[in-house]
Order: sequence, then C-alpha cells, then structure tokens
Amino acid sequence: MLVLALDTATPTLVAGLARWSPDGGAEVLSERSMLSGNRHAELLAPAVRAVLADAGLTLADVEAVVIGLGPGPFTGLRVGVVTAAGLADARGLPVLGVCSLDAIGSGRRTVVTDARRKEVYWAAYAADGTRTDGPGVVRPEDLVADGPFIGDARFAERLDAAIEPADVTTAGLLRAASPQLADPSVAHPLLPLYLRRPDATPPTSIKPVTQPEPA
Repeated sequence: MLVLALDTATPTLVAGLARWSPDGGAEVLSERSMLSGNRHAELLAPAVRAVLADAGLTLADVEAVVIGLGPGPFTGLRVGVVTAAGLADARGLPVLGVCSLDAIGSGRRTVVTDARRKEVYWAAYAADGTRTDGPGVVRPEDLVADGPFIGDARFAERLDAAIEPADVTTAGLLRAASPQLADPSVAHPLLPLYLRRPDATPPTSIKPVTQPEPA
C-alpha cells in the first residue's frame, strides 16, 4: 500500500511517501523534513509535490493518507488536517490520524516538544512502544516522567536531563498508524490534539456602538 504521510504539529514540517505492508513494515521512498515555523500553509503543498516527484509517482498512485494530529499549535494542525482530509476526499482514500508524539523515536522513552508559552507537550512510552502516559502539556520543571528523553533538546536545562534530538518521521507516522492501515474500519476521527485553547480567541463580549444624534 502506497501511503502519503504528513505532519505539521511541530516547527519541523514532514511530508513522506512510503510503501506499507502488514508483514514488512514501511519502506520509505521519499521524505521532505524542513523547519517551517509558521509557514505550514505555504510549504506543505510544495513538499507533497516534491516527495511524489522524488519517487516518480503521482497522487493517483497513493492509496492512503496518514496525518499527525498533534499535539501542536492550532494553525499548524489545522493546515495539516485540512490538507490531508482534502487530498483523501478528492481521491476517495482513507485518511488516518495519529498522535504526532507517537511518531518520534521508538522503544522506551519520554518525548518532549515545544508547546510555546514556556511549556512542552509530552508523552511516555514503554519498551514495546506503547504509550503509557500523555499526551499532556506542562512546564518542563513540573514534568514528572522517566527518561530517556527525546525530542526538542532546547528544554534540557529546564528539564534538568539530557534530551536526544528527534523529530517526527515518515517511518514513525506509519508505525503509529499500522493498526489503522491494517484495518481502516478502526480509524480514529480526525480530531486535532490542541490540549489547550488557541492563542487568539474571539472577544467574549461586544461593546455597544453609540449612534450619533440626528441633526
């Protein structure tokens, strides 16, 4: 099965193409991973075109789409989820959502990524890769979890522990999506993991506008 994998949950945008099989795992054919900051909407579509071109394939060859659901910033997640859903709907393909933290590293680990506001997103995993806690959002100083830690190494000092740098990968996204790829009927709803309210919110009250007196 040819799978297009996307993630916009972290500052590193990921787009990849891989062949997945129940017995052989995933063979990554092409991948683009780039620091995107707040430019997910600008960079995602070109990245998709690039990985298809690198593999010598087209969207007509894709049989499923996997998308990271976060946790991550509101705007980045919305761009990724809408793009994945749109591509899948246009081609009549299954679209499968996974926790983006599940796609970082493997084995026993605690994953930490930048949540802004001086906080981190985190999740803990057992040796077999099963998530045992999280995802959650917390100040690094308040995180109670066992290592080894991987993810965003900028938080090592505040966490008071070494952090092995690691990002979301195409192989990780497919590994996290394997149960759904094997049986799309158990696919999770495409509900982004925001974990908290967006930075920008509408006003809770509207001030009345005073109309001028008629002349």
